[in-house]
Amino acid sequence: MSETSPVILFHAPQSRSSGTLVLLEELGAPYELRVLNMKAGENREAAYLAVNPMGKVPAILHGGVLVTEQIAISIYLADLFPAAGLAPLPEDPRRGPYLRWMAFYAGSFEPAVVDRALKREPGPQAMSPYGSFDAVMAALTAQLRAGPFILGEQFSAADVLWGSALQWTTMFGIVPKTLEIDAFIERTATRPAALRMRDKDAQLAAAQSA
Repeated sequence: MSETSPVILFHAPQSRSSGTLVLLEELGAPYELRVLNMKAGENREAAYLAVNPMGKVPAILHGGVLVTEQIAISIYLADLFPAAGLAPLPEDPRRGPYLRWMAFYAGSFEPAVVDRALKREPGPQAMSPYGSFDAVMAALTAQLRAGPFILGEQFSAADVLWGSALQWTTMFGIVPKTLEIDAFIERTATRPAALRMRDKDAQLAAAQSA
């Protein structure tokens, strides 16, 4: 399987898969889009459920290999295109922190913001996957303050993931805006790859609304 084989991205505009689209642009990876209209329920139709029974995006196909789950896709793609320098190599001491912040996003941040958005209590400390919303935000804020990126000076796939997530969670008022978060969003959202994605997503969303 060659890294030059096109990556097929199952994508819905203005959704979590938009972050994966930014990552593909950052990597300079060859890709093809399979666009789904989630408002029309295309992600719940049999054709897509055969790809991902969860009915979620993103999902990718590469050389016959199916990968679902946003974090797994990010790690897979960044490792697949090492020349882009968006993932520390296994022997790099930054590899551990990189994986930590990828896993922290899925294991702590996502459940914390979902509970926050739905006004649910996190549950007993011993059973909660993230402890408390305030603890999650304190850990994240401390990391961003050390910046300018998640791994310090090195921009990585972790910044693509977190930049996209913080942009939409602050937009909807789930995550409070702070100086650290606002500055991080500005650094990530104004990169050429993010701007290209925004234009492409706007066009796709307009076509689906027409």
